[in-house]
Amino acid sequence: MPSGPGPITDARIAEITAIVPPPVATFLLTAETTADAISAHIRTTRPSTVQVVSHIAPSEAARLAEMEPHVRRVQVIHVEGLEALELLPAYSPHVHAFLLDSGRPNAAIAELGGTGRCHDWEVSAEIVKASERPVFLAGGLSSANVRDAIRKVRPFGLDLCSGVRTEGRLDAAKLKAFVLAAKRADAEFSAGHFTDEAPHRDDA
Repeated sequence: MPSGPGPITDARIAEITAIVPPPVATFLLTAETTADAISAHIRTTRPSTVQVVSHIAPSEAARLAEMEPHVRRVQVIHVEGLEALELLPAYSPHVHAFLLDSGRPNAAIAELGGTGRCHDWEVSAEIVKASERPVFLAGGLSSANVRDAIRKVRPFGLDLCSGVRTEGRLDAAKLKAFVLAAKRADAEFSAGHFTDEAPHRDDA
């Protein structure tokens, strides 16, 4: 990965995927941009799911689907504006899900994840409405904003990195706070109690 905290070696990834029991999914984040290179990365590390963090050519996404039909494929879309919506029809036939992030793939040094920045959730919400595939939300999520993220975007799932780290390392307290906040928001949404008002806090 050209950006983001916590990269690990392919050997370490393979060790992890070998011991994670089903039904837990293992996600390989890869910055490779061709079907051949992504497939090679998959076969070296053996994940159940590959998350393609670059905006690869749709033709390469199609070829990857043919090469790795048994691996779940998640295409990252970096939301820099409304033009992100235009990527959906090109990728949808070839992937199982999308993940919305806040990278800048065309920057001098490409940013492809782990930025700690939020993007425009109004655009994300439009993508969720338009997509025929499940959509995960990433980018600057923390215990402080996850309720608003769920309320505004209605994603299928959440992806987090920087918001649960301290000095680059996973922080157990931040992770626990995030999970509790996300569960509270999910329960509120499921019960139909979401409003634009701040929720009652019984732990204040």
